[in-house]
Amino acid sequence: MTYRTEHDSLGERKVPESAYYGIQTLRALENFDVTGLPVSQYNKFIQAFAAVKKAAALANLELGELAPEVAEPIVQACKDVRGGLLDDQFLVDVIQGGAGTSVNMNANEVICNRALELMGHAKGRYDIIHPLNHVNLSQSTNDVYPTALRIALVWYSKDLLLALQELRDALYEKGEQFSNVIKMARTQLQDAVPITLGAEFTAYAVTVNEDVERLEEVMKLLCEVNLGATAVGTGINSVPGYGALACSILADITDLPIKQSANLVEATSDAGAYVTLSGLLKRTSVKLSKICNDLRLMSSGPFTGLHEINLPPMQPGSSIMPGKVNPVIPEMVTQVCYQIIGNDMTVTMAAEAGQLELNVFGPIISFNLFQSLGVLTRAVHTLRKRCIEGITANHERCLELLKGSLGVVTALAPAIGYEAAARVVKEAQESKKPVAEVLDAQGLMTAEEYNELLDPSKMLAPRQFRKR
Repeated sequence: MTYRTEHDSLGERKVPESAYYGIQTLRALENFDVTGLPVSQYNKFIQAFAAVKKAAALANLELGELAPEVAEPIVQACKDVRGGLLDDQFLVDVIQGGAGTSVNMNANEVICNRALELMGHAKGRYDIIHPLNHVNLSQSTNDVYPTALRIALVWYSKDLLLALQELRDALYEKGEQFSNVIKMARTQLQDAVPITLGAEFTAYAVTVNEDVERLEEVMKLLCEVNLGATAVGTGINSVPGYGALACSILADITDLPIKQSANLVEATSDAGAYVTLSGLLKRTSVKLSKICNDLRLMSSGPFTGLHEINLPPMQPGSSIMPGKVNPVIPEMVTQVCYQIIGNDMTVTMAAEAGQLELNVFGPIISFNLFQSLGVLTRAVHTLRKRCIEGITANHERCLELLKGSLGVVTALAPAIGYEAAARVVKEAQESKKPVAEVLDAQGLMTAEEYNELLDPSKMLAPRQFRKR
């Protein structure tokens, strides 16, 4: 292997001749061997960095800060990076110190050396195009990193948004399919009153749709960026008009409603948008875990549990019990939800720990948010395709459990009073006699009246009662 010699303020180092990265990336590789995951693991983040660098180069070109013969190869190199041609050159660990400086320098060096190559020069000829003087012109890690992070989060959120919309639609479809399946609802895991299986699944669809709407709101919030703030929000080392122009160009490049924050000092130090997104992912996870636990309960058995629904069988469930099939998809989703809930705590603490004019913990925030968005998106797709769409209802079992429950006598209370209804239920339980027989013996209601009043199909909505 051949090497080239590069230098920085700490001295000289040999860099592989074939590498597009340079000395600062090399130092980061040595310093931050932490997770074993390179930042290119999240390729949309790299694409977002390329978009930001391209917008900066075009803005500097328009303002006369970059000569065309320098700006044009930088812009082309950014296109190549965004196209994924150089993903293998983004090797910095996802967790690093320096508020993301290592990732920013990784991007500066790769784009610079690709631009030099496009011009026909050797890598490392920084006297022609320089990673900092040209690629990073008018920028700081403190505005580039969070701007790229927000763009990447929006792009990953779009994937999750689609997955949630498809899950919502599948749940609505099941709600329609099961609209005539009457069953016993349960509160505190005890018999309550009749409900339809369709109403339960429609409620799941509604709760998922709430988070679809919230995610769309958070995505708009993330499109407010601090590009042009440079180090602390004052715009030092940039020329007048650069920030607004760069943001406008970035909006065109990404096709997102990017706008510059009204107060760049606040935008540089605050991590509130990340907490909002993370909190929403936690909220969605809590809801999905609840739904999955419901599915496990309703499908339990099949012979000694509720067995009101059938989940599609995905794989044999035991190495010792023949024929056993487990609810593996809901189990997987619930575990993903636990991971996301834990990630939210990490994001919360990292956002809180920001000090003075900068939060230096962007790398751990980005790592946890990217992981949460990725695993949740894949889990939601899997839940829909390999579970929800294949669920069937056990009509007869639902009716059997309904008829065997004393929960239906709730409908007696408006007719004979709560205390009288409670006495009837208690006597029926102790004597093992049917409720209708107890009512008739006490002269409270005839069998015909009882059957009319406690018709489950008439207990699914408000109705007028005749007082006795």
